[in-house]
Amino acid sequence: MRASIIIRTLNEARYLGDLLVMIERQVTDALEIETVLVDSGSTDGTIEIAKRYGVRVTTIAKSEFSFGRSLNRGCEFATGDILVMISGHCVPVDRFWLQTLCQPLIDGTVAYSYGRQIGDDQSNYSERRTFAKYFPEKSRLPQEGFFCNNANSAILRSFWETHRFDEELTGLEDMELAKRLLAAGQPIGYVAEAPVFHHHQETWAQVRRRFEREAIALRLIMPEIHLSWFDVLRFVLASTVGDWRSARRNGISSTSPIDMLRYRWNQYRGSYKGNHEHKILSRQAKERFFYPQVSRKADQDEWLRPLRRPSSHESQ
Repeated sequence: MRASIIIRTLNEARYLGDLLVMIERQVTDALEIETVLVDSGSTDGTIEIAKRYGVRVTTIAKSEFSFGRSLNRGCEFATGDILVMISGHCVPVDRFWLQTLCQPLIDGTVAYSYGRQIGDDQSNYSERRTFAKYFPEKSRLPQEGFFCNNANSAILRSFWETHRFDEELTGLEDMELAKRLLAAGQPIGYVAEAPVFHHHQETWAQVRRRFEREAIALRLIMPEIHLSWFDVLRFVLASTVGDWRSARRNGISSTSPIDMLRYRWNQYRGSYKGNHEHKILSRQAKERFFYPQVSRKADQDEWLRPLRRPSSHESQ
């Protein structure tokens, strides 16, 4: 059986080398591995890094891009029986990630699995707590509900061919597909023992837009969810106080209290705006959500800093 690892990229040079090194180190039980990359216009050496590791590369134009369409393009390009999705800024924690993530599919326990995501000392502590909420320490095979996340997931090719990812959503294509699979009687599973480090190096505007586009998609997936300004203020206050208390209790100093507050404010401000957006997006709006523009300085800070290996990865 072959597993195709599909990496969706736009300027992911900072962590792509770490990811590809860990893919090379995977230990599997007679599972063949193929790695493919779907790039949507990188200018930072992402494609050159991929080719140095023997990765098969295909591209998608920015004018065509959506999260679902790029994954469908990668799945078409891949040849595996199992399609494994991982973000270009995620790095497996250990050498058994791939086999562990795929095993429930091989056993026939689930049709679609997703693994744990954790931050490191460079991550905003508020985001690390969000990861802990949605990606707990205990597996659920199968799980209740259709939560899923393509930053670290796997699906049987046969089920992808039948359902495919929605190409119009501004995000959450994973949850939308999981909802359809569950409705068709196909179980979804969470595999806590297949963790990855998930690195988000975003400006505050990018954090806000990420939650905004996800809220737009969630409105289509779960139209019953409504978010008011009262909800925003209540959630910002409750989550920030919780972050502060947890940071103090655990001796966390890597993220300042003000940055925890700013993260939560942009999270819920973006969620509110997305929840109230019109369902049909203009071309300009789609470009803003899929390819948000940032200042020249922010762009340099984000993509042009020297590539380095975080110590947490070197220890693997």
